[in-house]
Amino acid sequence: MTGGTETAPHDFWQEIHPPGTFTADGEFASFYVATLEDGRQLRLPIRELADGEHALASLIVNQASFAVLDALAENLAEKISPMRIDVVAGLPTLGLTLAATVAQKLGHNRYVPLGTSRKFWYRDELSVALSSITTPTQQKRLYMDPRMLPLLQGRRVALIDDVISSGASIVAGLHLLTGCGVEPVVIGAAMLQSERWRESLAAAGPQWITRTAGVFATPILQRNARGRWQAPPAWRAI
Repeated sequence: MTGGTETAPHDFWQEIHPPGTFTADGEFASFYVATLEDGRQLRLPIRELADGEHALASLIVNQASFAVLDALAENLAEKISPMRIDVVAGLPTLGLTLAATVAQKLGHNRYVPLGTSRKFWYRDELSVALSSITTPTQQKRLYMDPRMLPLLQGRRVALIDDVISSGASIVAGLHLLTGCGVEPVVIGAAMLQSERWRESLAAAGPQWITRTAGVFATPILQRNARGRWQAPPAWRAI
């Protein structure tokens, strides 16, 4: 059985373990074992959803150790570097931490943060509505700082978030950038969660599925008859 050893809440995301440290298949109790492509493992806390029958594995990248953040950013930067990225744009809030580090790994001296806090010099036409699976009741808007827009125009842009789950946040980012005349060449995230993001991106344009890169993938977990959590039968990782 997987997940039998308890982990203190503040100990999650602090270490990437060697391949085979934990059993990555079967049942999970208090944590889910995410596996990177090279076999290394990262323990993620399991957060039960409102229906009581499903749960998700959580990644809070700005609470991760610098070593874990560095490893995730290094892996993502390697994946997107063949796209010859000129500038990285980051989605708030947690995506900003990853985007900044990915930009550094690519050798850039800055990145472009998108925002949800409206400054008085922002313009409404440079904004879109924003929602996410982790903050479903909050009504927010995603803004482009008009001072940053020239850094993106005519450049090869990577749009980075920490996690792509329902796809709502990343699609909002795409709508904002394309509305500003900027079409990213690639989308990147540390974690791709479930398969719902594929549907959202396909609705935005089928090309976005093949333009999306992730470090690892996690399923929406299902409660089994033993009260443990399992991946659905058809689940496949990256």
